[in-house]
Amino acid sequence: MVTVTDKAKDKIIELRNQENHPAQNHIRVGVVGGGCSGLMYNLEFDSQKLATDMEFEDKGVKIVVDKKSILYLAGTVLDFSDGLNGKGFQFVNPNASRTCGCGESFAV
Repeated sequence: MVTVTDKAKDKIIELRNQENHPAQNHIRVGVVGGGCSGLMYNLEFDSQKLATDMEFEDKGVKIVVDKKSILYLAGTVLDFSDGLNGKGFQFVNPNASRTCGCGESFAV
Protein backbone atom coordinates (compact mmCIF):
# COMPACT_ATOMS: atom_id res chain seq x y z
CA MET A 1 0.00 0.00 0.00
CA VAL A 2 1.12 3.57 -0.77
CA THR A 3 -0.23 6.40 1.39
CA VAL A 4 -0.08 10.20 1.31
CA THR A 5 0.38 12.84 3.98
CA ASP A 6 -1.99 15.77 4.32
CA LYS A 7 0.60 18.11 2.75
CA ALA A 8 1.00 15.79 -0.26
CA LYS A 9 -2.77 15.50 -0.64
CA ASP A 10 -3.16 19.29 -0.60
CA LYS A 11 -0.40 19.74 -3.20
CA ILE A 12 -1.86 17.02 -5.45
CA ILE A 13 -5.25 18.76 -5.38
CA GLU A 14 -3.61 22.12 -6.07
CA LEU A 15 -1.64 20.73 -9.05
CA ARG A 16 -4.68 18.88 -10.38
CA ASN A 17 -6.62 22.15 -10.42
CA GLN A 18 -3.74 24.18 -11.92
CA GLU A 19 -3.16 21.66 -14.71
CA ASN A 20 -6.91 21.09 -15.33
CA HIS A 21 -6.82 17.34 -14.72
CA PRO A 22 -10.26 15.80 -14.16
CA ALA A 23 -11.00 14.90 -10.53
CA GLN A 24 -11.32 11.21 -11.48
CA ASN A 25 -7.68 11.08 -12.67
CA HIS A 26 -5.47 9.21 -10.27
CA ILE A 27 -1.84 9.57 -9.32
CA ARG A 28 0.43 6.96 -10.89
CA VAL A 29 3.44 6.11 -8.73
CA GLY A 30 6.16 3.92 -10.20
CA VAL A 31 9.79 2.93 -10.17
CA VAL A 32 12.13 3.11 -13.17
CA GLY A 33 15.80 2.30 -13.57
CA GLY A 34 18.21 5.22 -13.32
CA GLY A 35 19.59 7.84 -10.99
CA CYS A 36 22.76 7.67 -8.95
CA SER A 37 21.40 4.91 -6.68
CA GLY A 38 19.96 2.68 -9.42
CA LEU A 39 16.20 3.25 -9.18
CA MET A 40 14.13 6.41 -9.55
CA TYR A 41 10.60 7.31 -8.56
CA ASN A 42 8.04 8.32 -11.16
CA LEU A 43 4.96 10.36 -10.24
CA GLU A 44 2.32 11.62 -12.66
CA PHE A 45 -1.39 12.16 -13.21
CA ASP A 46 -2.97 9.39 -15.25
CA SER A 47 -6.43 8.46 -16.49
CA GLN A 48 -5.59 4.89 -17.54
CA LYS A 49 -5.67 1.88 -15.26
CA LEU A 50 -4.28 -1.42 -16.52
CA ALA A 51 -5.64 -4.79 -15.44
CA THR A 52 -2.35 -5.54 -13.66
CA ASP A 53 -2.25 -2.23 -11.72
CA MET A 54 -2.88 -2.10 -8.00
CA GLU A 55 -5.14 0.70 -6.83
CA PHE A 56 -5.19 2.38 -3.42
CA GLU A 57 -7.02 5.35 -1.99
CA ASP A 58 -5.80 7.46 0.91
CA LYS A 59 -7.29 10.76 2.11
CA GLY A 60 -9.41 10.89 -1.04
CA VAL A 61 -6.41 10.53 -3.37
CA LYS A 62 -6.55 7.60 -5.79
CA ILE A 63 -3.13 6.03 -6.29
CA VAL A 64 -2.24 3.46 -8.96
CA VAL A 65 0.96 1.40 -8.91
CA ASP A 66 2.04 -1.11 -11.56
CA LYS A 67 2.63 -4.69 -10.48
CA LYS A 68 6.43 -4.49 -10.74
CA SER A 69 6.77 -1.20 -8.84
CA ILE A 70 4.67 -2.31 -5.87
CA LEU A 71 7.50 -4.68 -4.89
CA TYR A 72 9.67 -1.61 -4.27
CA LEU A 73 6.96 0.74 -3.00
CA ALA A 74 4.95 -1.31 -0.47
CA GLY A 75 4.57 0.76 2.68
CA THR A 76 5.81 3.99 1.07
CA VAL A 77 4.44 7.33 2.23
CA LEU A 78 4.27 10.18 -0.28
CA ASP A 79 4.99 13.52 1.39
CA PHE A 80 5.47 17.09 0.19
CA SER A 81 8.05 19.53 1.51
CA ASP A 82 8.30 23.22 0.83
CA GLY A 83 11.07 23.95 3.30
CA LEU A 84 14.55 25.38 2.99
CA ASN A 85 16.08 21.96 2.29
CA GLY A 86 14.15 21.55 -0.92
CA LYS A 87 10.71 21.75 -2.38
CA GLY A 88 8.78 18.88 -3.89
CA PHE A 89 7.33 15.47 -3.35
CA GLN A 90 9.32 13.10 -1.17
CA PHE A 91 9.04 9.34 -0.88
CA VAL A 92 9.45 7.84 2.59
CA ASN A 93 10.22 4.28 1.50
CA PRO A 94 10.87 1.61 4.16
CA ASN A 95 12.24 -0.72 1.46
CA ALA A 96 15.09 1.61 0.41
CA SER A 97 18.47 0.53 1.77
CA ARG A 98 20.04 3.81 0.61
CA THR A 99 19.07 6.98 -1.19
CA CYS A 100 21.00 9.61 -3.07
CA GLY A 101 21.57 13.09 -1.68
CA CYS A 102 18.70 14.63 -3.64
CA GLY A 103 16.26 11.89 -2.59
CA GLU A 104 15.13 11.17 -6.13
CA SER A 105 16.78 7.78 -6.48
CA PHE A 106 17.22 4.79 -4.21
CA ALA A 107 18.47 1.23 -3.95
CA VAL A 108 17.04 -1.86 -2.25
